[in-house]
Amino acid sequence: MAFQSALELQLSNQSQGSHPNATFCDAVPEAWEVLYRALPMFAITICVLGLLGNILVLFLLLPRKRLKVAEIYLANLAASDLMFVLGLPFWAENIWSRFNWPFGAALCSGINGVIKAHLFISIFLVVAISQDRYRVLVQPVVSWGRRRRRHAHTICLLIWVAGGLLSTPTFVLRSIKRLPDLNISACILLFPHEGWHFVRVVELNVLGFLLPLAAIFFFNYHILASLRERGEVSRSRCGGPKGRRTATLISTLVAAFLVCWAPYHFFAFLEFLFHVHAIQGCFWEEVTDLGLQLANFFAFTNSCVNPVIYVFVGRPFRTKIWELCKQCTPRSHTPASCSHRRGILQLFWRS
Repeated sequence: MAFQSALELQLSNQSQGSHPNATFCDAVPEAWEVLYRALPMFAITICVLGLLGNILVLFLLLPRKRLKVAEIYLANLAASDLMFVLGLPFWAENIWSRFNWPFGAALCSGINGVIKAHLFISIFLVVAISQDRYRVLVQPVVSWGRRRRRHAHTICLLIWVAGGLLSTPTFVLRSIKRLPDLNISACILLFPHEGWHFVRVVELNVLGFLLPLAAIFFFNYHILASLRERGEVSRSRCGGPKGRRTATLISTLVAAFLVCWAPYHFFAFLEFLFHVHAIQGCFWEEVTDLGLQLANFFAFTNSCVNPVIYVFVGRPFRTKIWELCKQCTPRSHTPASCSHRRGILQLFWRS
C-alpha cells in the first residue's frame, strides 16, 4: 500500500528475523488504541465523501463532447482519486483487525499496488496542471486548440503508465505473511534485499514528492509573478482589483499539496532512517510509527480536497471575475485594458 502502516515496519522487521524487543515498544499503548478505532472510521468517511465528490466531477465532465485542456487533467485527477478511495474500505478493515489481512493474497498485492499507483499519478497530474497553466499564462502560444488537447491526452496516458511502472514493486513484493507470535496474517512488503529500502526511499520521496514539489513551485511562482504584473497594469487603467482570486486559488493548490503529502513523506523518510539504523531506540520507533499513522489522516483528505479546489472553487471564481470585469466600466463602453484582463483570466480556465 502507498501508505505503509506503522505496524508494518514492525511486522517486516520481525519477519526478517529481528528480535521482537528491538522493534516493539510499549510506551504509548493508549495512542495505538485510539488510532485503531479512529483511523478506520476516518478512512470510511473519506471514502464516502471522495466517492460523491469525484463521481460528481466525472458526471459533469465526461458527457461533454470536447473537454478543454484543464478539464482533461481534472477528469484524470478525479479518476485517480476515485480509484484510491475505492481501496480505502479494505485498508480500514485491515487497521480495524489490527493488521490481520482477511482478503487473500491477490487483493493484498492488487489493492495496495493500485493505491501506490494513485500516489504517483495524482502528484504527477498536479504537476501537469501547473505546467499547463504556466504555458497558458506565462508563455502563451497562438496556435493551439486541438493540438493542445491531443498533447494533454498524451501526457495523461504517460502519467498513468509511469504510475503503473513505479508501483510494480508493490504489486510484486506485497504478500501475506503468517506471524504466529501475533496470531495474524499480515499483508506486508517483503524486500528480498536490504538495498530495496534505499530504492524505495528514492522512488517514494524523490520521484514521488521532492521533484514534483520543485516543479510545482517553479510553475506556480512564475504564474503568480505573471498575474501580479498583468494585474498591476489592469488596475492602473480600469481601477479594478488585480487577479487576487486567481493568486489565492493557486496558493491554495500548493498549500493543499503540502499539507496533505508533506507529513507522510517526512515520516516515510524517518522510517527509512530507522530501517538502516541511522536513528534507533524506542523514542524514534514510536515517533515514526505513530507519525505515519497520523500522516495518513492528511494524505487521505487529498482525494476529497481535489474536487473542491479544482472544480467547486474554480467555477465560482470564473463567474465572479466575469462579473467584476463587466462592472469595471459602463455597458456601453469597455476599454481595451479591461477586455485584455478579462481575456487573460478567462484563458486561465478555458484553455
